[in-house]
Amino acid sequence: MANAIGMIEFTSIARGMYVADQMVKASSVEIVTASSACPGKYIAIIHGDVDAVENSIGIGVELADDFYVDSIVIPNVHPGIFPAISGATMPERIQAIGIIESFAAPAIIIAADAILKEAVLEAIEIRLGNGIGGKAYFVFTGDVSAVKAGMESGQAITVEKGLLVNSEVIPSPSELLIEHLL
Repeated sequence: MANAIGMIEFTSIARGMYVADQMVKASSVEIVTASSACPGKYIAIIHGDVDAVENSIGIGVELADDFYVDSIVIPNVHPGIFPAISGATMPERIQAIGIIESFAAPAIIIAADAILKEAVLEAIEIRLGNGIGGKAYFVFTGDVSAVKAGMESGQAITVEKGLLVNSEVIPSPSELLIEHLL
């Protein structure tokens, strides 16, 4: 089972596609997503065993050349990250909602992992750059105290990187809002 995730961001869509192809050919990893993102960037997210992900991202960074923006590798990533990236999650029960917004996609993946590991929380969605000017955000749910604890972890990461746009906690979301979360 894949227990690591890696991501690399490029300023060139063409280079991003080329490098994503080379990354999966070089290591035993699978693509979670590989697509263009606003504004004219490309992101490739892979998963697999830690060594394979580290090797693949290393090759990606090397081949990215001047088109490299950022990259991450998270060993033992929280399993809620994968369905949230694909937008395939909707918890049975929505309690309080936390929303954290970042200027960069890699930072939100790291923050989301930390948030989900901080308390008993469920991922709703991770949105990475498309249609939102290259920003990224993570929406999650749990009881109010868990959402606040998770938010503190996520804020610490995005503030440290200088990439926090905003974060909000909605203690008792309206059913009308819940209907439009995904």
